[in-house]
Amino acid sequence: MPTLVSARSVTLRFGSVTAVDGADLDVGAGEVVGLLGANGAGKTTLIRLCLGLMVPTAGSVSLFGGPPSRAARYRVGYVPQTLGLYDDLTVAENWAFTAAAFGRAGSVLPDDLSATAHELVGNLSLGMQRRVAFAVAFSHDPELLVLDEPTSGVGPLSSARLWDDIRAGSEGGTGVLVTTHNMEEAEQCDRLVVMAAGRVVATGALDHIIGDRHVVQVDCDDWRGAFTALDGDDMIVQVQGTHLRVTGPSERIEEALHRHNLAGDVSVVPANLEEAFVDIIANASQP
Repeated sequence: MPTLVSARSVTLRFGSVTAVDGADLDVGAGEVVGLLGANGAGKTTLIRLCLGLMVPTAGSVSLFGGPPSRAARYRVGYVPQTLGLYDDLTVAENWAFTAAAFGRAGSVLPDDLSATAHELVGNLSLGMQRRVAFAVAFSHDPELLVLDEPTSGVGPLSSARLWDDIRAGSEGGTGVLVTTHNMEEAEQCDRLVVMAAGRVVATGALDHIIGDRHVVQVDCDDWRGAFTALDGDDMIVQVQGTHLRVTGPSERIEEALHRHNLAGDVSVVPANLEEAFVDIIANASQP
């Protein structure tokens, strides 16, 4: 599988602030790589470094086997968080402008956008704007698709449609680098890269990221009371149906339930991605 973009020990400093700190990243043809991290983790900055939109303080970036350049970016489809569309142009005009910029003047607007061809982009719903941005990014058949929070602010149906497009692109051989906060979306990626404070703190397939991490599942008739008790003891508690999933030693959880006169079954179960992510970030923040 050929590598489309590669970053090695990339660092970017703004004065005394280090935005990206020695990060490594690879995206191959036909794979979907998810870039995870909290706001301010350095995800967007790393993307811009990979595309040559910013110059690293240290380290190196390769885009299609060479330094990032305008010629290399012709082979990339990029959807930034701001979508990269012109609100005061129609859908058709946005399409025509981008097609001309990539040497595809005269290409036809996709059928699923034809009904909105003469609508100003600024008047469209956010979900439809994102569909337009996707179509524009795909308009020149890119070999690498870079998507920065592509489903932020859209509903489940629009999100599912966008992920169908992502998968269709990767199955056709396009490499995809996507940032997301949504753990269900992250699970659709072939490989994950987790960032914290500008550093890559974990990388690998879903099973590797979760590893052998476990949480404690609590089954209690008074699950609301159990939640209040455990949350009040500064434990990380999630509700799944009528089950509670708690991070921490089972002995401590059993003791807390007993102290609050709550009866329940306590069992150790495998962690999910969100729980693994929280654990990874918490450990990364420790000195």
